[in-house]
Amino acid sequence: MDMNEHLQIRTFKKTGHIEVICGSMFSGKTEELIRRIRRAEIAKQRVNVFKPKIDNRYSEFSIVSHSEQSFPSEMIENAEEILEKSFDTEVIGIDEAQFFDNNLIQVCQALADSGKRVIVAGLDQDYKAIPFEPMPQLLAVAEYITKTLAVCVICGAPANRTQRVTKSADRVLVGAENHYEARCRLHHFVQE
Repeated sequence: MDMNEHLQIRTFKKTGHIEVICGSMFSGKTEELIRRIRRAEIAKQRVNVFKPKIDNRYSEFSIVSHSEQSFPSEMIENAEEILEKSFDTEVIGIDEAQFFDNNLIQVCQALADSGKRVIVAGLDQDYKAIPFEPMPQLLAVAEYITKTLAVCVICGAPANRTQRVTKSADRVLVGAENHYEARCRLHHFVQE
């Protein structure tokens, strides 16, 4: 085998992929998303970041971590808008993915199939420790998965659960420290 044949074998078509960053609240998901997006910008890649319209806790024009790191983003009503607004983008960031419906899965697949890097961050469990759609399906189709852990506010152990500390039976209750705490398996309980 000559050198040209070897190089042809080792050359791959530029393929897209899906990266999922998941974990409980206060575990650094948005910080990790911002870190990856900033690195893509340093590499001179065209980036675009989206968040659901329901998440207006800190800013309408940026994703913002609990530690106050931020990155410009666009608020959208539904996942299909990401396809429409990502034609000329190489790297797409999506924060708070649990607030989108299951159409997000097909949107991420289509973007990755078209050669784009898709980075999705969101809660993998709701406050009852039940898998939070559409995250389980995104985890199944992702090429790369990062599970972040917080610190249990009761004992300091690694925390992978989100404890709701206010009374509400709604599955979706947008909030931060005013409604939630990070808890380990031992100290997490579901209020009835």
